Amino acid sequence: MDYGKYKYAQSKKIQDARKHQTVIQVKEIKIRPNIEDHDMGFKIKHIKKFLSDGNKVKVSLIFRGREITHTEIAKVLLDRITEEISSVGIVEHKPKLDKKNLFMILTPKAVSVKKNKESTGENNAKTKN
Repeated sequence: MDYGKYKYAQSKKIQDARKHQTVIQVKEIKIRPNIEDHDMGFKIKHIKKFLSDGNKVKVSLIFRGREITHTEIAKVLLDRITEEISSVGIVEHKPKLDKKNLFMILTPKAVSVKKNKESTGENNAKTKN
């Protein structure tokens, strides 16, 4: 057995495995409890974009000062986000309070990611022709 040939085949296998793996990043969106409707819509649009790209999203709601006493406002905001993104993603970790931050993690639905990748693949195929 040729050891050099074996080592070369092993390195090629590892290279192919790296090429075909998907890297999932965790993007973070920070909001405050007194966010306006337009700003919230803008943040939701970014969340949908990140999820459709196949990334996870950490939504952090940051309290300052006495805002921490009104956690019910924050729950309403996070419920609105989950309702808006229900077509693209799901909640991986439910909202959790950590000191003065309330955060949750959203993951993309498998179907929406596949559709997005197929549509970009079709666009690339059209540009090559």
